[in-house]
Amino acid sequence: MLEKIRQIWQIRDLRKSLLFVLTMLVIFRVAAHIPVPGINLENLKDFFSRNEMLGMLNILSGGAMTNFSLVAMGVAPYITASIIMQLLTMIVPRLEELSKEGASGYQKINQYSRLLTVPLAVLQSYGMIMLFRQSSQPIVGSLSTFELFNIIMVMTAGTIFLMWLGELITEKKIGNGVSLLIFAGIVEGIPLSVQRTIATFSKEQIFTLLILIVLALITIAGVVIITEGQRNIPVTYARRIRGNRMYGGTDTYLPLKVNQAGMIPIIFAISIVLFPGLIGQLMSRSGSLFINKFGQVLMHITQNQLIYGLMYFVLVVAFTYFYTSIIFHPAQIAENLQKQGGFIPGLRPGQPTTEHLSNVSTRIMLVGALSLGVIAVLPIITQNIFKFSTFVIGGAAILIVVSVVLETVKQIQAQISMHEYEGI
Repeated sequence: MLEKIRQIWQIRDLRKSLLFVLTMLVIFRVAAHIPVPGINLENLKDFFSRNEMLGMLNILSGGAMTNFSLVAMGVAPYITASIIMQLLTMIVPRLEELSKEGASGYQKINQYSRLLTVPLAVLQSYGMIMLFRQSSQPIVGSLSTFELFNIIMVMTAGTIFLMWLGELITEKKIGNGVSLLIFAGIVEGIPLSVQRTIATFSKEQIFTLLILIVLALITIAGVVIITEGQRNIPVTYARRIRGNRMYGGTDTYLPLKVNQAGMIPIIFAISIVLFPGLIGQLMSRSGSLFINKFGQVLMHITQNQLIYGLMYFVLVVAFTYFYTSIIFHPAQIAENLQKQGGFIPGLRPGQPTTEHLSNVSTRIMLVGALSLGVIAVLPIITQNIFKFSTFVIGGAAILIVVSVVLETVKQIQAQISMHEYEGI
């Protein structure tokens, strides 16, 4: 590892890129600690400690939501816009044509995602302010229309600013910029969690703490295995003669990831699970007795750990299948293989290849979906079994951290290899 660090530092371009990325992350963390005026931070932190469902939204904001900072919305609106555009690409013919045009088409789709981020950021910031105003403890004081407009504009500008920082980081090819911003927010909270654990530690908790540390290590190993796991489908390319030259005749493989959907199913699931609880909180303050009772029922359903955990798990598994079916197209892959003169040994090109790819994808998808579901509900399970709230294994947070680290290391390694080839 020390040798790799030395190599990175000796390569001038790579060193400058790393320093630039670190500077952007520092700027992000500074902005995340500048609160919006008129917010009661003590009541806000207490509100988040009593609402575990908002934990994932806080992760997506890079930890900036607990401070209600200038960048409180984080990159969540941009992620939502990107997901919406991916879904629309499968529905709208014009967008589907753009996706097939290569780099230029994806640039236009990304531009649409950026434009869609603005109204989504406005809506989400307004919804967050209204949610905090409905809390039992005063978090947001009485605001005039002008003050409310200013806060919404500042929060929207913060989201656009982070989106810009993320794209600047991505251009340096040291990992995905948006993912690194989320990663920085998660890692920044680790020292505080360790400090709280040490401050409240007692000798009776040592056995529980050791078990949780072992579980955390097992979880990290499992996330690495699931993230890196893939099924290699053998592919053979037929020999073709053009003039006096022979092409093809090679054997390779088609990699199918165990977890093709990444973090998207968890983001989808947490949005659906949060919705009944947020609606219930708003309805419970209604003057109508029926609406008030119905709102309390919705709140009770989401506050029940067993029901909440089951709903969360089922939704993650279901959305894994749903999203993978959107991004993975066996018929298109089989068609491309046939055009390039490739085939899977023992199978005819066309429909048999499509059915084989679909069957293999469905089988490995089951493992990926169940793994994501377990990772998502892991904090709920550990907290209820060990009753140790200061050191809870955040499965989704671990998934993000491990995925970002693996992707960043691969991109850095690729740049090191490129400079080695230049030296040769």
